[in-house]
Amino acid sequence: MELTTMEAMIQGEAKLWGNIFAFMDSMALRCALELGIVDIIHSHGGPITLSQIAAGIDSPSLNIDILERVMRLLVRKDIFTTHHQPSDSGEITLYGLTAHASRWLMQGSEFSLVPFILMQSHPGLMTQWLCLSQCVKEGGTAFSKVHGCEVIDFAHKNPEFNKMFNDAMACTAKLVAEPILWGYRDGFGSINGSLVDVGGGTGEMVAKIVKAHPHIKAINFDLPHVITTAPMHQGVSHVEGNMFEAIPNADAILLKRVLHCYSDEDCIKILKNCVKAIPKKTGKIIIVEHVLEPNGNGPFDETGLVFDLIMMTVTPSGKERTQLDWKILLEEGGFPHHKIIKIPAFPSIIEAHPA
Repeated sequence: MELTTMEAMIQGEAKLWGNIFAFMDSMALRCALELGIVDIIHSHGGPITLSQIAAGIDSPSLNIDILERVMRLLVRKDIFTTHHQPSDSGEITLYGLTAHASRWLMQGSEFSLVPFILMQSHPGLMTQWLCLSQCVKEGGTAFSKVHGCEVIDFAHKNPEFNKMFNDAMACTAKLVAEPILWGYRDGFGSINGSLVDVGGGTGEMVAKIVKAHPHIKAINFDLPHVITTAPMHQGVSHVEGNMFEAIPNADAILLKRVLHCYSDEDCIKILKNCVKAIPKKTGKIIIVEHVLEPNGNGPFDETGLVFDLIMMTVTPSGKERTQLDWKILLEEGGFPHHKIIKIPAFPSIIEAHPA
């Protein structure tokens, strides 16, 4: 066997091992979040020893050897850093936060991804991935095969899961809020009247829009079981309803990460209700969604493919869409004019007009 062929075989084997055990990265990350390690290090204001981390964890029988091995993997994954410091007894290893990854992992931080990570690594959602091949053979959603109902119905019946789900959606809303506000600042500034956030969850996104553009009269519109958990936001009215039946009238409509949950047929129904709710000549819809580029090399292109599988497992017909998919969908929904605005975030902004 030639050396080049052997090297290629080894690289292929190594790649497979990485894929086989990729789930362990998520589990190690969840472990660190449940133990509060990021916050423990942050509270000290700089790198600390393993013993100091252990002292911050509430456990009378903590196994420091297991802790060290978990930390070793997470250092390898650039979640934490290590610094070696000389001492009288040898060398001490200090664990610190990374400049970029760790900032997303602090509890209560405005940019925290913790609620989303805890949701995606929750046993109720992890188990569904074991049904992926079953979905290929039979169709349907992996979530319903495990839980006996779709995720929306499950959330309605389980308040604890509903809160976890809403917290996760709220944290991702905060994550993209600044890029959206910056990338579409002129678009929001040109709204002369009202904006309704369709499927706005607990209203985090539209509240930030109103704060930046106080002239806008805002409505947060979602299903009753979501609205009941929504806090009050200045300048925002919460309205219960169903977007498949009717959408409150407004000068503009925001659809943030909503349409990827539904089939083309359902999206067209939603879009046609949007047409009815906005002025024909001056109205517009603002769609915040990922534009799928299967062969792209951008920082979020692979994540887009992963999200496409996530939508497939938790929604009956949800999917991410390519630029051509969006064009066809919008035209059939009554929006012949649109433009895609790239922002420094996972999704893009698609502005569409009925005339």
